[in-house]
Amino acid sequence: MAVSSIPVKASPNGISSSPILKNSGGFNYCLNTSTIRGQKLGLLKDIEIAAKVGYNSVELWLRDIRDFISHGGTMMDIKNRLDDLGLTFENCIAFTEWIVDDEAIRQRELNQFRKDLELLSELDCKRIAASPMGATNGPVIDLFRVAERYGVVLDIGKEYGITPVLEVWGHSANLHALGQAIFVAIESNHPNACLLLDIYHLHRGGSGYSGLRLLGHNAVPMFHFNDYPGNINRTDLTDADRVFPGDGSAPFSLIAPELKNINSEMVLSLELFNPDYWKMDALTLAKLGLQKMKKVVNS
Repeated sequence: MAVSSIPVKASPNGISSSPILKNSGGFNYCLNTSTIRGQKLGLLKDIEIAAKVGYNSVELWLRDIRDFISHGGTMMDIKNRLDDLGLTFENCIAFTEWIVDDEAIRQRELNQFRKDLELLSELDCKRIAASPMGATNGPVIDLFRVAERYGVVLDIGKEYGITPVLEVWGHSANLHALGQAIFVAIESNHPNACLLLDIYHLHRGGSGYSGLRLLGHNAVPMFHFNDYPGNINRTDLTDADRVFPGDGSAPFSLIAPELKNINSEMVLSLELFNPDYWKMDALTLAKLGLQKMKKVVNS
């Protein structure tokens, strides 16, 4: 894969990253900051680590942004750090309960969703996760209603230039399967509909990966990258069991070619919650994760 280096500015506190390598027509490698959350270094330091290691972009959590602001930080601090280090803000992890049947809760959540998007638009955030939060333990919701509700959040996102990406959660009573997510995206009848998939969740929910071949270029702008151990029943797996790509049982020899066929410039975001990894030096952890991601997609 051809890459080219770009100049790197010093960050506002005087810290400079090592030269960042940008893809010139290949996967966009992204760091979800959950991967190094356990080290508790803070939002700006997490961003700096992503740049120093050589990620192209970051995936930040809304609660971390709010926490940073509540402790005296500003949105401009975050924006400057991203810009100075040449990182794009590809997606924000948030938990709006847009999917629920209770209309009062849904309207309250959508009102907050607008406020969240207004905040995130200051950071040039491209996407926000639309997960089945609030509907993970049942009851099962009719998929046509889910599609209609997804269309509503897509319309709201369009107002702010931020695309809600429909996220599959393998442990959820709703949207745990790839087929369900595809159905909802299609039946939303919205030009911005798209999916946020995950190696772990596709296995956890029982879908597997053969269905990826049915997806087109616009269907999957982002994919959460990780792996899972093969000695645990899929229904017993938890987020903490996620391991580095290639260190588990996921069939990357099947997955990687399908992802390239779907979108060879897809954002691949390393998302881990492994407490053993949180004992590592954060820079070492982020670097090892990037190396392993590139290995499984290029081998």
